[in-house]
Amino acid sequence: MTASRLRLGIDTGGTFTDVVVLDETTGALTTTKTPSTPADHSVGFLTGAEKGLGAAGAAWSGVASVFHGTTVATNALLQDEVAGLGFLATAGFRHLLEIGRQSVPDGYGNSYFWVKPDRIVPLHLVREVPERVDASGAVLRPLDEDAVVAQARWFRDRGVTAVGVCLLHAYANPAHELRVRDLFADAYPECWVSISSDVLREYREYERSVTTLVDAFVKPSVARYVERLAAQLAARAAGGVPFFVMKSNGGVTSADQVARKPITTVLSGPAAGALGAAAVTHAAGFDDVVTLDGGGTSTDVAVIRSGAPSLTTEATVGRFPAKVPMIDIVTVGAGGGSIAWVSPEGTLKVGPRSAGADPGPMCYGRGGGEPTLTDAALVLGRIPAHLLGGEIPLDRGAARAGIDALAGELGLTPEACAEGILEIWAWNQANAIRQVTVRRGIDVRDLALCAFGGSGPLQAGRLLDVLGLAAAVVPPEPGNLCAFGLLTVDVRIDDVRTFVAKHAELDLGALAAVFLELEDEAAAALAAEGFEAGDQRFLRSADLRYDGQAFEVRVDAPGGPIDAGWGAEVLDRFHNEHERLYGYCYRDRPRHGVEWVNVRLAGVGPLDAPAIAPVPAGTGKVETTGVRPVFFDGSWHDTPVVWRGDLGAGDEVRGPAVVEEYGSTVPVPPGVHVVVDRLGALVVRRQGVTT
Repeated sequence: MTASRLRLGIDTGGTFTDVVVLDETTGALTTTKTPSTPADHSVGFLTGAEKGLGAAGAAWSGVASVFHGTTVATNALLQDEVAGLGFLATAGFRHLLEIGRQSVPDGYGNSYFWVKPDRIVPLHLVREVPERVDASGAVLRPLDEDAVVAQARWFRDRGVTAVGVCLLHAYANPAHELRVRDLFADAYPECWVSISSDVLREYREYERSVTTLVDAFVKPSVARYVERLAAQLAARAAGGVPFFVMKSNGGVTSADQVARKPITTVLSGPAAGALGAAAVTHAAGFDDVVTLDGGGTSTDVAVIRSGAPSLTTEATVGRFPAKVPMIDIVTVGAGGGSIAWVSPEGTLKVGPRSAGADPGPMCYGRGGGEPTLTDAALVLGRIPAHLLGGEIPLDRGAARAGIDALAGELGLTPEACAEGILEIWAWNQANAIRQVTVRRGIDVRDLALCAFGGSGPLQAGRLLDVLGLAAAVVPPEPGNLCAFGLLTVDVRIDDVRTFVAKHAELDLGALAAVFLELEDEAAAALAAEGFEAGDQRFLRSADLRYDGQAFEVRVDAPGGPIDAGWGAEVLDRFHNEHERLYGYCYRDRPRHGVEWVNVRLAGVGPLDAPAIAPVPAGTGKVETTGVRPVFFDGSWHDTPVVWRGDLGAGDEVRGPAVVEEYGSTVPVPPGVHVVVDRLGALVVRRQGVTT
C-alpha cells in the first residue's frame, strides 16, 4: 500500500485560520477552520494544522509540504506604530523622506490646513554616509567605510534595531550598499538591515527608500515568525518538511527567502484567495471575474481577466507605498467583525474598526460590547445560531441586545437597524469593487462576482442588484478558498532592473545582457528551491512610456532572441496596452517617441495544482433541514434552510432560502435562485436570468 503524501495549505486571517489538507495520492481534500490567535499566530497555525490532520485521519509523518499565507507583515504595517527604525542615505540626501511626493488626499487639494503624515523614519533617525554613484553606476566618490561603522554604532547606541539603506543610484551599482551591509554585520550584528538593491533595484529614490524601510521594519517580526514555525514543523515532522510562504506576487517561496525579503508577503493571504478564485471560476466557465474575499476583519477585491489576476507595483499598505510586484487587490475594512456605530452627526456607520477574533462580535459571548455585521446577520436570521458547523455557538440574545441599543440611538426598529448595517456593508463592498473596475475603465456588468471567505457569500444576492451583475459564483468550501489557493500556485521569483533608453536608440545587446543577468539570478534561486534547469520557466516584461510621461505601462515581453523583431513586438504591445488603459496611443505619430524604463523577469518553478473534482448529479429534489424566520426586503419570511453538502450538480434553490455549510452561509433573497454547477459551485442569479 502506497503511503499518503499530504500537502497542507494554512491561511491565517484576522479572525480565523483556514486549513486545507490535500492527499496527493488520492486527490482527496479535507478542510477545516480554527480561530486565529492574534497574540501569537503560530499557535493558531499549529492548532489548525493538527485539527486538519486529525480530520483527514493522518499524522505529521505523512506531510510532504506545507504552504502558508500570513498576515504578519500586513498587520505590522497597518498598526502604523513604527518604532526602532533608522534610515541610512547618501551624504546630502538626509531630507529625502521629508521631501517625499505630492500626496495630498482627495478633498484637500486647495486646503491650507492639511499636514503631511509623519515620515516612516523621523528626521533625527536619518543618518548619512559619504559616497556617490552616478546613474550609469560609475563611482564618483568611494564609500567612507569608517563613517559607515560610526553610523552603525550610532544606531546601536540609540536603540535602533532595524535600518533601511538606500544610497543614490544603487540600482545601477549595488557595490556600496553590499559593503554597508557587511560592515553593519561586523559593527552591529544584532541590527536587521535591508538594502534597496536587494529589495527594489529600480529608480525613483523616494519609493525605493520607503519600500526598503518597510522591508526593514517588518523583517524582525516576519523572520522570527517563519523561523519559529519552521522549527516547530521540524519538531513535528521528523527532520523537517518543505515550508513555503505565499508572496504577494501570486507565487510561493521558501521560508528562508521570505525571512530575507519579507516585504514580498504584505498581501500574502489575499493573493492566495485571488489565485484560488481564478482556478475555481475558470473551471466553472467564468474567466472574467471580480473577486470578493470577505473575512472577519476586512474584504479584499481583485479583478481576474482571461483567467488570471493582474499584477501591480503601485500598491500601498496602510499609508506606505510597497513598490514590489503583487496581485492588484483593494482592501476595505468591512468584514464579519466590523463594528456598527453612530457618528457624531447621528448617522449609522459600519467599520473600519473590527472586533476581530478576540473578543469578537457580541454573539461570541467573549466580552465584545459593540454590535457587528455578524450580530446583525444573526438577528435577521441570515446565519444560523452557530459557526463552523456548531463548533462556535452564537448568542442571539446578546446580538439582539447590541442591535436594540444601537437602534434606540438611531430611532429605528431593530430589524431596520440590522438591515441598514448589512446594506451599508453591501455598498462598502460595491464601492471597493468599483475601485478595481469602473475607476479603471472596466464595466463591472461584464464580470461575474466570485464571493468567498467566511462572510463574502452573505451579500452575494444583494450585490447582483447593487452592481447590475448577471451572476455570482460561490466556490465549494468558500470559507477555505484562500487556503486552497495556496495549493494552486507555483514558486515564483520576481526581479527588476532600471534600464532607461529611448526605443529608437535601443542597444539590444545591452538589453539582452540585463535579461541574461536576471535569468541567471532567478535560475540560481530556483535551483536552491530544488528545481532542475529543465523545469524552470522565465517570464519577461518591461515598463515603457511615451516621451515626457511620468508613469510607465507594463507589457509582457516574448521569449527568444532579443533582436529587432523582438523589439518591434514589445513596442506594438506597448501601444496596444496604452490604448486599452487610456483610450489612445501614438502608434502613428513617430514624433512621440517611446522610452524604456525598467525590465522585469519572473522565474517560475512549477508545482502540481490539485484537480477540482466534479460532484455527483443531484436528484432534482432539494431536501431542507428546517425552516426559520429570516428578514428579507423589509419583512420576515418563513424560510427553508438547505445544507450545501446535500446538493448535487443541477440542483436549484429558489429564494427565499438559506444555504448553509461548514465555513460559510449563502442567504438567497426572494427573486434570486441558485444552481449547482458540475464542480459544486453555486451560481447565483436573479430569477429569469440565465446568462
